[in-house]
Amino acid sequence: MRALAITVSTLIFAAGFAAGGRLLPPVGAQGFTVVMECGASSAAQVRTTLYFGLARPKGAVTELEWQLFLRDEVTKRFPDGLTVWGAEGQWRTPAGNIDQEQSKVLLLVHPDTAAARQSVFAVIEAYRKTFEQQSVLWENARVCVAA
Repeated sequence: MRALAITVSTLIFAAGFAAGGRLLPPVGAQGFTVVMECGASSAAQVRTTLYFGLARPKGAVTELEWQLFLRDEVTKRFPDGLTVWGAEGQWRTPAGNIDQEQSKVLLLVHPDTAAARQSVFAVIEAYRKTFEQQSVLWENARVCVAA
């Protein structure tokens, strides 16, 4: 009798697991492939957040330089709008020391298209080249935007 109860429980668990897997939307990495239901009054978009360090080998990126970069590189690629704020970053260096740096955070909300992704990559590359940066931290998430 106990073996029958274990078998039935295992089958119920397996059936529930299989059915639950079909109910979840597919999620992908780096390709921005996520199915998301936003409802009738909103649309799915991608939120990209970029973190720009302001220190460079010879000084720091000035506010004027940042504003010119924002105008010439970011706004021309994302004219529909953006949000920027100042921040303080912290990380562990390869030598094991804790380092801190002033930074700018840029938030963009845009369609999930190849053109938008290319524009994000172009902004990152322009910043790295212009201000001698090793990297720009970036993250993406799916969001719903009210229509």
